[in-house]
Amino acid sequence: MDQTLNEQYMELLKRLGDRLERLSADSAYAHQASGLRGTYLRNIEYLESGMQVNQPELDQLVEIGFEILRKAAEEIGVKR
Repeated sequence: MDQTLNEQYMELLKRLGDRLERLSADSAYAHQASGLRGTYLRNIEYLESGMQVNQPELDQLVEIGFEILRKAAEEIGVKR
């Protein structure tokens, strides 16, 4: 992955992590969100240090993050 893509991907991971962190502790998805956030933070560290990451796995984790956010939004009554 080139440097520009790394930077864009790190920004996406940071934003997703921030959004997941904001889920209420009362949410049924808070525990999952917390674990996923930790995984994002580890991968950000790897990318910042120039280490390789498993891109297909990370792509899947990003999709899971979006899905958790969608489900948490539905839980509080936000409509698409």
